[in-house]
Amino acid sequence: MQRITSATVADLFDIAATRRIEQAAAAALPAHTLMQRAGLAVARLAMAVAPHARTVWIACGPGNNGGDGFEAAAQLQRRGFLPIVTFAGDENRLPSDAKASLQRARDAGVIFAPRPPASYELAIDALLGIGSTRPPENTMAEWLRQMHAEPRPVLSVDLPSGLHADTGTWNIAHPVAASARFCVTFLTLKPGLFTAQGRDASGTVWFDDLGFSSNSIAEPPAARLTGAPTDLPRTHASHKGSYGDVAVIGGASGMAGAALLAGAAALHAGAGRVFVGLLDPSAAPVDPAQPELMLRNADALDLSGMTTVCGCGGGADVRAVLPRVLATAAALVLDADALNAIAADSGLQTQLASRARRGKPTVITPHPLEAARLLNCSAADIQANRLAAARQLASRYSVVAVLKGSGTVVADGGSTPPVLNLTGNARLATAGTGDVLAGMIGAALAAKKPAFGAACEAIWRHGHIADTWPAGAPPLTAGALARQAPG
Repeated sequence: MQRITSATVADLFDIAATRRIEQAAAAALPAHTLMQRAGLAVARLAMAVAPHARTVWIACGPGNNGGDGFEAAAQLQRRGFLPIVTFAGDENRLPSDAKASLQRARDAGVIFAPRPPASYELAIDALLGIGSTRPPENTMAEWLRQMHAEPRPVLSVDLPSGLHADTGTWNIAHPVAASARFCVTFLTLKPGLFTAQGRDASGTVWFDDLGFSSNSIAEPPAARLTGAPTDLPRTHASHKGSYGDVAVIGGASGMAGAALLAGAAALHAGAGRVFVGLLDPSAAPVDPAQPELMLRNADALDLSGMTTVCGCGGGADVRAVLPRVLATAAALVLDADALNAIAADSGLQTQLASRARRGKPTVITPHPLEAARLLNCSAADIQANRLAAARQLASRYSVVAVLKGSGTVVADGGSTPPVLNLTGNARLATAGTGDVLAGMIGAALAAKKPAFGAACEAIWRHGHIADTWPAGAPPLTAGALARQAPG
């Protein structure tokens, strides 16, 4: 069994591919083997996360997910725990494997109850698996509400019930009182565990292949986890020109801080030189807190040899500079107000898409609302299928699309599977952190890294700073995040 962390490198498979892998595994093994192995894996993880538990509530559903729960109950009973099973289903309609596991649980002496125990130390959710895409109803819905409202740990079997394995949308009213959440998933890792509401629903994810490698059959992944980027040492015989120039264009009146944050992030992330073209004509000629930043008039910057980061704090003023930026920037990161301006102007959209034909790399970094404007839909539509939305953005505009949020998605519109990033936490939910990310991507592009890899690397590092922020330290601000950007 493997714990999934931000350093994990792995393929993610959608529901259709997982079904085919499951069928191949079942055909290659003796009957009932997969369910017995799954139940044993659940029991082992339950003992690991709640070693001092006495009573374990196991809520079992009407399919094979419930069968895994029955099997886990039998294993826990034999090991001295007190599993209490509540079953939401019709015994006569159970799949054959689940029916066999139900009998094994009864033979082991497991208690079956019509309602959850009044007191328990661990809850196991074995109600619904990947086959259910509709909201749980009636008894199952009530048990899930109780399970997630209680301040006791919850362990989900294969997938939190109500979570869509492909999209990460969670179709239950989900209080967040559970003291800890865990999930053990089988045979494949599913994209929905790692984006949208999946990370909150699942908590710590563990993977067990049940002794069957998905590599044994040819299934293309729906997405990937790429793990930590490789640190490359700087050579002694290098100079500031070796690491590229970044130009940040933004900072309209009252919003200069956004552009300065992006510039500081680019500088600390390793760019050789950083120029900041502020759109506010009354701006000071130097930033005394960061004198290494070279403040310039935006119109005076020659962008043809630079990586440009455009839009941070740009307001409405950025619209006037976008035609030149799109036409001349050697490499480009578009963020914030630049994206809003492009979403409202078909001419700018055409210019943006034409950059790829001219061999000029572009990365866009929308949050869900900005993505919705670019795709002429709602933010809810974006969040309903973040992988599909990122792919659509990348394809429509011929860019590398970075769809920000929980489980940031990176897509390039080609045959490369999208990447889901596992670093980052709620410390990043503060003003300016998106500007910092744009600057970090700009620095990676300036170092001549391919756009897709540059985006993945910067996003991982950006989130890793939040993940490793010391407990008890002052809150993580965007300025502190920029200063921590690793070069």
